[in-house]
Amino acid sequence: MRAVWVLADLHLAFGNPGKNMEVFGPAWKGYAVKIEKNWKELVGENDLVLIPGDISWAMQLKEALIDLEWIDRLPGEKLLIRGNHDYWWPSSTKLKASLPPSIHFIHNDSFDWEDISFAGSRLWDTPEYSFDSYIEFVENPYAKVRGPEELEAKQANDEKVFERELHRLEMSLDRLKPDAKTKIALTHYPPIGPELHSSKTSTLLEAHNIDICVFGHLHNVREKSLTFGKVRGVRYIFASADYLDFTPLKILK
Repeated sequence: MRAVWVLADLHLAFGNPGKNMEVFGPAWKGYAVKIEKNWKELVGENDLVLIPGDISWAMQLKEALIDLEWIDRLPGEKLLIRGNHDYWWPSSTKLKASLPPSIHFIHNDSFDWEDISFAGSRLWDTPEYSFDSYIEFVENPYAKVRGPEELEAKQANDEKVFERELHRLEMSLDRLKPDAKTKIALTHYPPIGPELHSSKTSTLLEAHNIDICVFGHLHNVREKSLTFGKVRGVRYIFASADYLDFTPLKILK
């Protein structure tokens, strides 16, 4: 059987070279070279690699295509969902017409590959859980500075965006192939907290009999402090590129 791998948060910058991840610490130095080397050593031409968001720093699709074509040249098929920094992501119709041949995506729908069915959504910040104590914070030179009123407005907006993303995830999960041997969900934001307590998202995943959920988004996590694991039937896999040392992780073979 062909293998399934995951690697989130590539944050490629070939199409937008003025903005990359090397400002976030020495671990990110030469990260695209690391990704390419490790990917080529592990992934077979007939394998599938899941990329749960934050694919490119590009702002426009024409810039992102430089990064997507770089991904296309790597071995295997690829399955994408949108991350919070994928500002370039266009309508589904335009994206489908523009993507290189080895790349697929999920947006309010599902994707079938062999006897596996995939669903996914970006999700968003939620007050249900926090990872602050697990992260070594690094000043973000790209972050917008907000005053108290702006922060309050952001929090209110975050709640609306999260509920909208949760609805999109449910739409996608409803489209999973009912008789699939394995059901896998991709989210960009973590769907569950570090203690693995029930959340709105985990409850939804359990109701749809998801076997594996892969996600990323978090960076500069203290070394191997977030293990996640299997709870209530779902195996949760944290796959941010820097956490995995820029090495695809095999989740099915």
